Amino acid sequence: MDVSPVPGAGLVREEDAFDVRAVTDWLREQDVDPGLRAELDVEPEVRQFSTGASNLTYLLRYPRRDLVLRRPPSGRKARGAHDMAREFTIQSRLQPVFPYVPRMVALCGDEDVLGSDFYVMERIDGTILGRDLPAGTDLSEGQVRRLCTGVLDRLVELHSVDAEKAGLGDLGKGRGYVERQVAGWSERFRRARTDDVGDFEEVMAWLDAHRPEDVGSCVIHNDFRFDNVVLDENLEVRGVLDWEMATVGDPLMDLGGALAYWVQADDDPSFQQFRRQPTHLPGMLTRAEVVEYYAMRTGLSVSPEDWVFYEVFGLFRLAVIAQQIYYRYHHGQTTNEAFAIFGPAVGYLEQRCQGRIR
Repeated sequence: MDVSPVPGAGLVREEDAFDVRAVTDWLREQDVDPGLRAELDVEPEVRQFSTGASNLTYLLRYPRRDLVLRRPPSGRKARGAHDMAREFTIQSRLQPVFPYVPRMVALCGDEDVLGSDFYVMERIDGTILGRDLPAGTDLSEGQVRRLCTGVLDRLVELHSVDAEKAGLGDLGKGRGYVERQVAGWSERFRRARTDDVGDFEEVMAWLDAHRPEDVGSCVIHNDFRFDNVVLDENLEVRGVLDWEMATVGDPLMDLGGALAYWVQADDDPSFQQFRRQPTHLPGMLTRAEVVEYYAMRTGLSVSPEDWVFYEVFGLFRLAVIAQQIYYRYHHGQTTNEAFAIFGPAVGYLEQRCQGRIR
């Protein structure tokens, strides 16, 4: 067996443990390729990925094959979230036309196996960047810029996928995506709000009053970040992960969501604490430069004044995601202490939104 460690994969938290034998027995009943079937004579070594705070992700290590299992968290879940069948289907249909998607193995809709739906996919081997570059990696400004634009080019490529030909046309609801997103995320925040965070009413009212018309409709990832991208030895994109929120919608809303995580070198100390990807490095594009590069590559026209809406929406959406996770911690549905800081983070994001509005 390849015993080399997989970065980010550690011991399974007690509250997130599952019946490994039940999964192995279920996998043996699936229509898998002969190479994988030969691996299923033994139970896998199981590790849990520490990154991500929504769906639970596990590494299943067989003697010559690594798989990944995804399942929902326990406790209260936002309506429409953690839909394993949807996530599995999107990747299954997208993979033939966007080769950076992991190959799916099987979907389990029988809750008797683990207590919830889940699916298994192949693991894409490579490097996933965290807060900083891996130890010993020394990149020039030019190399950092190529890394940055190479990742952005994959987002542009995704936005060029024909949703109908990929069998994903049914994901979209037609015109009005921006309007639905503002209304939907506002409703999600109100449902998930706890009494120790702000109400975001000023921000939600501003977004509703300033929302533009859709600029287009395409396949969007909705969580496009460096830590959802797998790189090869040349730091070129080998895979894109975490398709939980993918849909058909407005491309600038996708870009706005991505840039909510884009902490650059000159941001204030509070926002620096949010950084989970190396977007501060010399040579990395600033948020404004990312917008310019994306507009150049796609032909869309986006003025700095127009961009304020997408920036504020991206920050607000990030706050809602954090609040939904914090809700579970606040109400004792998870004991993961890493989620304790999400409450103060939501407060900061409200202030940041208000600052951009003003």
